[in-house]
Amino acid sequence: MPHLQFEINRPLEDNAKVTFAEQVRQLFSSVMDTGTDHISISIREFGTHNLSVGRVKEPEKGIALVNADIREGRTIEQRRELTLGFMNILHDTWQIPKEHMYVTLTEHKGEDFHLLERYLASWQEGEDPLND
Repeated sequence: MPHLQFEINRPLEDNAKVTFAEQVRQLFSSVMDTGTDHISISIREFGTHNLSVGRVKEPEKGIALVNADIREGRTIEQRRELTLGFMNILHDTWQIPKEHMYVTLTEHKGEDFHLLERYLASWQEGEDPLND
């Protein structure tokens, strides 16, 4: 069950957050070759100077930090496509410069992800873990 966490240094409107979350969910499903029902997303808003990236000199233009806990097994190409996709959606939605973003992916065994009814198996190509 991936947990995709987005931290952004500005207030965000609810309708934009709903649209953003759906775009992220569809991106993850497509790139990572899995279903959507198990994808969890956190969006956290911070003040302008509450987030920092060393190379960013104008934080008022926006900063986005992304942490994605995912199941192991995806290729570097998939992980890179996902990362750049996150950046594109963040930029398109909130005009945050891509150079002001930092993405961290952390891989876990499937059994590290738990829902009420079960834990997830290791990732398999073309799967839908809640409907398999």
